[in-house]
Amino acid sequence: MKTRSLTAALAAVLAASAAPAASAEPVFNRIASFAVADNLPDGKDKATPTSSEIIATSEDGNTLVYSDSPLKAIGFIDITDAKAPMAGGIVPFDGEPTSVTIAAGKALVAVNTRESFTKPSGILAQVDIATRKVEATCDLGGQPDSIALNRDKTLAAIAIENERDEEVNDGDLPQMPAGDLVLLPLKDGVVDCGSIRHVALTGLADIAGDDPEPEFVSFNSLDEVALTLQENNHIVIVDGRTGAVKTHFSAGTVSLEGIDTRKDGALTFTGEMKDAAREPDAVKWLDDDRLVVANEGDWKGGARGFTIFDKQGKVLYESGASFEREVAKIGHYPDKRNKKGIEPEGLEAAKFGDDNLFFVLAERASVVGVYEDTGAEPELLQLLPSGIGPEGAVAIPGRNLLVTANETDLVEDGGARSHVMIYERAEGEAAYPQIVSTEKDGELIGFGALSGLAPVEGKPGMLYAVNDSFYAAQPTIFTIDATAKPAKIVDALRITRNGAPAQKLDSEGLTPGGKGGFWLANEGDADKLVPHAILHVNEKGEIDREIAIPAELRAHEKRFGFEGITRVGEGDDEVLWMAMQREWGDDEKGFVKLVSYKPSSKEWGAVRYPLDTTAEGWVGLSEIAAHGDHAYIIERDNLIGTAAKLKKLYRVALADLKPAKLGGELPVVRKEEVRDLIPDLKAGNGYVVDKVEGFAIDAAGNGFVVTDNDGVDDSSGETLFFGIGPLNAM
Repeated sequence: MKTRSLTAALAAVLAASAAPAASAEPVFNRIASFAVADNLPDGKDKATPTSSEIIATSEDGNTLVYSDSPLKAIGFIDITDAKAPMAGGIVPFDGEPTSVTIAAGKALVAVNTRESFTKPSGILAQVDIATRKVEATCDLGGQPDSIALNRDKTLAAIAIENERDEEVNDGDLPQMPAGDLVLLPLKDGVVDCGSIRHVALTGLADIAGDDPEPEFVSFNSLDEVALTLQENNHIVIVDGRTGAVKTHFSAGTVSLEGIDTRKDGALTFTGEMKDAAREPDAVKWLDDDRLVVANEGDWKGGARGFTIFDKQGKVLYESGASFEREVAKIGHYPDKRNKKGIEPEGLEAAKFGDDNLFFVLAERASVVGVYEDTGAEPELLQLLPSGIGPEGAVAIPGRNLLVTANETDLVEDGGARSHVMIYERAEGEAAYPQIVSTEKDGELIGFGALSGLAPVEGKPGMLYAVNDSFYAAQPTIFTIDATAKPAKIVDALRITRNGAPAQKLDSEGLTPGGKGGFWLANEGDADKLVPHAILHVNEKGEIDREIAIPAELRAHEKRFGFEGITRVGEGDDEVLWMAMQREWGDDEKGFVKLVSYKPSSKEWGAVRYPLDTTAEGWVGLSEIAAHGDHAYIIERDNLIGTAAKLKKLYRVALADLKPAKLGGELPVVRKEEVRDLIPDLKAGNGYVVDKVEGFAIDAAGNGFVVTDNDGVDDSSGETLFFGIGPLNAM
């Protein structure tokens, strides 16, 4: 790869943004997000699962059309004002739309109507965009996957996958009937069903050659069709006008180094894979002679990156582990879904001004890589945050827009909905990432699930962070340089017990230990034998003290315990304060405890903190940080997106923190609102995330906030890290 790392590219972008406008580099930033559930018809249960998978745009660039398989529909979005997308309704089908494209005001929709895996069927539906009416259908003779049009929109190519049943014979091939390629002529968006042509693909691939699994199609300007056979690890070039197979070749294998290969609750980028089949999914022509493929892998695992071939099969560029490692640096590596790594799946390519760009969609990492096609080694320009599971993308260069369709809908788990996200290219600074990692001792520092922040004493702009139990095999205290933009994780201190990574930890807060080391707040979980406790860690990361909660607390134990810790006073007067996230068994509804512990006397105490109320979900605390005359507290609901109503910073006067003995009547403290954090969480134009987890005030008195990305598990993977300025100004 052209050796400019993402962090270096970002630095160049930032430097360029300070130069005169004529020399500033344009960047993509997200300007809007649209939850496709907002397209559900009136009367339809709003909790109905929806999805946006493949997406296309009308010729004028003002209307988006996406396929929605679970809803058995296509959806429309009006982006006349790209910063304020509006619901445009749906068109339902008796089957599952798998792909969509647009010609002359008509949406051409590939629809899977199969009765079973062994009796595949499908149609191509022609939908008038203006009237939202299905005008015609063509029988495709099998289950369609991808559809593409040639440049003058007179010819359609459709990959007929006839996909395998992963429950049969462990998903092994062959599984009949075989798929093929369909070619259909059209004029002014009207398809000539009577001239359908099937191109046989059997006997080409070395892997399961009698059962080709066509996946994705793309045209160049010569009307040549590039077609991937993913499970067969093969690529075919077809003359779209004659249907003749011009060339075909194996996608080959890749050996990777510096990757994480185990789902073990640790981010360790020292592993390797030998001779991994690429198993390409999406394909796009970069010009008439070169094509790029995304090596997702849907059978044996895939090669985790992307490859540029010429149309004879020569490898011109192989990304190897480079893309995945750059994704890991921004905290988006999906450890719990490890077999296929970040899983590059979708692609788009387009010319913006004088720049030839292509976009690689990493489904499991929920990231879009923006690359410049240099004609030789591509250059990574940016990583864009996406919704969960980016599946399709469409570029609209005439409006300087890029749009992604993100298929995952977590409504049944109370999580984020499927979103279409819109990015605009303009001069300025890249808004994301807000925090990146570096290397330590030559090894990449992986991070995620940041759950607590604390200041580095005496060093303005320097902070500590800790991860939670998502990385149970790698509990870590990170050092962050918040003076950099984006902020940089510059060190990682592993937390150990008896020389091994400490087990039974769910560290939700930390504070410097005064005379060295750290105090950690451990949130317990009786079902997992994880104790509610306070721990002290020395400067080497070794746990040297473990303090269990007293019987008075333990008698009323629940799952949601310590969510933050801070230190007040010095020496014998040192007191630790911990914020309990939610009510325990002895708490009045709407009140939680702020618990105190005095190390010198081993005394426990508490006060009561009044929670806000919301119409939905629960409300609890996420952090506590002492500074000056106050303790600052994050209070939030557990809701996401438009349902999120409460993400606030409050403060309590230290003079009011007069703990009473546990088991008796506890005084109630008075809180004061400092800042509503929802506008900050909306600033990146994504959906409002749930877990505002960490807050700290640095040595200069400036406040910083971090969100927990849940280790990219059922999450977009975005870690938001931002400053809120000096606290004495609030």
